[in-house]
Amino acid sequence: MHSSRPGSTLGCDSRRVSQNNSERGLHWRRWNARIALIAERSIAMSLSTSSRSVPTLVAGAHDVTSQAAVAVRRKAFRALHERGCFVIPNPWDVGSARYLQHLGFPALATTSAGFAFSQGLPDSSDHDVIARDRGLAYIASITAAVDLPVSADFMSGYGVRAEDVAESVRRCVATGVAGLSIEDATGDPTSPLYDLPTAVERVRAAREAIDQSGGDVLLTARAECYHVGHPDPFRESVRRLEMYAAAGADVLFAPGPQNPAEIRALVEAVAPKPINLLVVRDIGLRVEEIAALGVRRISVGGALALAAWTGFMRAAQALRSKGSFDGLASLVPYAEINRLFEASLPGHAAVDDECGRSESLDPDNVGDIADEGAGHRG
Repeated sequence: MHSSRPGSTLGCDSRRVSQNNSERGLHWRRWNARIALIAERSIAMSLSTSSRSVPTLVAGAHDVTSQAAVAVRRKAFRALHERGCFVIPNPWDVGSARYLQHLGFPALATTSAGFAFSQGLPDSSDHDVIARDRGLAYIASITAAVDLPVSADFMSGYGVRAEDVAESVRRCVATGVAGLSIEDATGDPTSPLYDLPTAVERVRAAREAIDQSGGDVLLTARAECYHVGHPDPFRESVRRLEMYAAAGADVLFAPGPQNPAEIRALVEAVAPKPINLLVVRDIGLRVEEIAALGVRRISVGGALALAAWTGFMRAAQALRSKGSFDGLASLVPYAEINRLFEASLPGHAAVDDECGRSESLDPDNVGDIADEGAGHRG
């Protein structure tokens, strides 16, 4: 059913209404095709064995993300790391990325966990679980969907050897990212961290690949000592991060510290390089308090994706086990989300002077929604 629109005028020429509906549908199809093209060319680029194909994504596929826009985003992202402290949230898909941009965050970062869960896969450093092609397509879809700098959670660089990491990094740079991170975890529980010389070589290879690409992309090096259960995670993290900084890392990251004393100590140990702090739960500190510890950047990893999964799982479980719709109480109104995404479409809200109303780009002509439930078509 179609709901009526406030302010609509009867007597509009039926042919004109039909034309407007057709144009709205065309806008939807074109917009979706542009996003799909970015992802498709990213996959094609990843499948190519020639490094000469790498620049083609930025040069040819970025209908939405032009080379000039990419350069501006990279410059802005670097500037964010020069002073103050900012939050860089992690969207898991295009919709969550656009909403975070709508809220006014200055930059975004991808999340391997959030993306993996959205694909029905576990978060894993195993390259066979989230293949490089799939990861690059996800990263490219986020950079194409927003007007903000995007940093890629690039796991362990999709390669064991330094030359393999370099090739993966070149392809990631070509998606239009403003930054990317490389981890030192191996994914092997018997030897969970790369030995330090190998880990440093991998960071240096990533740095050289970025520099050779000509893109001003920030390189974040991650020490996974806390995550893998190292017996002395703080000291080993500092030791590794100092070496990664010397190898060319712009930003340093050791996921794990949560108390103020340890956070400050880590910041001071690797100064003046900026530190990224991962916060995936309520640690009892606000952003301004974390900033006072000297942290430059705060990310949340897969936590926002987990927040979404938490609401979904609890509502679904209540429906299945209790036959209760309690989990659907206090939902964000359908209209609020629908209007948000309508506003991001090209040509939105073209005013129809004859009919005296603004035409949305809803291809099914749902119209304005009077309450939370009306117009929700599933």
